[in-house]
Amino acid sequence: MQTYMGSSSEDRSEIAFFDVETTVPTRSGQGFALLEFGSILVCPRKLVELESYSTLVKPADLSLISSLSVRCNGITPDAVASAPTFLDISDRVYDLLHGRIWAGHNILRFDCARIREAFAEIGKPAPEPKGTIDSLQLLTQKFGRRAGDMKMATLATYFGLGQQTHRSLDDVRMNLEVVKYCATVLFLESSLPDIFTANSWVSPNATTRSRSNAKSSPEGLSLKMNTPSSSSRLKDDPMLSPTNQATEEKHPILSLLTRITEEEVEPNTAQRDPFDMGLLSNEMQESSEMYSTESSEVSSTASVSEGSGDSAGFLEPDDVSIPAISASFVPFYRGSQRIQLLHEGSILQLCCTHLKVRFGISTKFVDHAGRPKLNFVVNAPQSLCKVLDACDGIAQKLYLDSGSSSEWRPIVTRKNGFGNYPTVRLHIPTAITGDGAVYATEMYQKDSGIVQRLVFSRFDAAELDPLFTPSTFVDAFFSLDPYDYQQNAGIRLVAKKMIIHSN
Repeated sequence: MQTYMGSSSEDRSEIAFFDVETTVPTRSGQGFALLEFGSILVCPRKLVELESYSTLVKPADLSLISSLSVRCNGITPDAVASAPTFLDISDRVYDLLHGRIWAGHNILRFDCARIREAFAEIGKPAPEPKGTIDSLQLLTQKFGRRAGDMKMATLATYFGLGQQTHRSLDDVRMNLEVVKYCATVLFLESSLPDIFTANSWVSPNATTRSRSNAKSSPEGLSLKMNTPSSSSRLKDDPMLSPTNQATEEKHPILSLLTRITEEEVEPNTAQRDPFDMGLLSNEMQESSEMYSTESSEVSSTASVSEGSGDSAGFLEPDDVSIPAISASFVPFYRGSQRIQLLHEGSILQLCCTHLKVRFGISTKFVDHAGRPKLNFVVNAPQSLCKVLDACDGIAQKLYLDSGSSSEWRPIVTRKNGFGNYPTVRLHIPTAITGDGAVYATEMYQKDSGIVQRLVFSRFDAAELDPLFTPSTFVDAFFSLDPYDYQQNAGIRLVAKKMIIHSN
């Protein structure tokens, strides 16, 4: 079914809020298939809806609509069986989006990619925006995490806007209302700073530096200047002309849109961890368990006994009873919640001996301060896989039951082929001290039966490279930390303590 209201506008000054509903991939390598597209055109001066369009979309393969997909958005195979294909609606979608400012919740990571994939599949050029407003990233930075995890459902609850339906047209209209409410609160806080204190709410990761370092722009916002001259673009566009710049500076929405040239836009995917919790760095330090760390001016080792270090509370996989594993929501930060995995009522933490390193230290991703987010990959024995698979299923079900539509990423990675053992990734967290960053994982080295504590003088990933070479064996004590961030969810294995065996 297609619905359309309003008449087409040619000046392209409207903001196009849009949302897509898709299938949920159930196996590795499976892509997303569009099931619904919805969009509204919004007047940037009055923030009123001028035009709307929505339609269900029939995917090429109806079998992609799994029960998991139906649970997320309620769209069944029967519902789309007689719907138009994306090819049928592609011209309308292109006309709505091309050359306008795009807006939506998490569109930079999800919806924009799905639109481009859909056009690529039918062999047509995809529409291009003249700017983007990703309300997830923008509001996380400007509004802060006072509303919890900043999902649309959470924001709607925070402002009393009702429940999210996970249907495209409903979601974009809710998105607009959320932006209005947030903009109003920010306006009040900036107008009466002595009464409405904003500093305690604003995320510490407020700006992303441009490549040229000439200026900074809020992450989640970009404005493309497709003409050779920015000044000519400003002159030709009544929304961006000099005569309207004063109005724009006071506008609750457009004032957030920083004008930058296309060459200065920081790529959204450039070495940023898709699970980066940097935006919550302060909150994590306040709310999460603080790790005990030691530092010294000079790198040294201290001899310790084989059994030293606090290993109480860690279970070996064979000691875990699968039926005794459970998960529940626990308070996290200012009204938000996080999942905690339990075993017989106690927090589940695991220890595994003689894990073989498959891939050494990775520094591919960085945190909000530019520090490498360290991790390495080990082969996972069958007993560990059994426990982790059970934890995956239990935590994922709780997320789905809570209304989460994030893509679930399994803990255990499995690849076909001889010699491709199941693997897991162990993360080495960072703790911030008055002198800088230190490893939050206790590390020991075992050589000829003697175990020594490793103490590092500074945070330097290069120091760890020779310790975690492939085929090295490690005894690992780790926690299982569920996450749900920017449409990705899963469980991290966070190393609390490690004993590294010398080769």
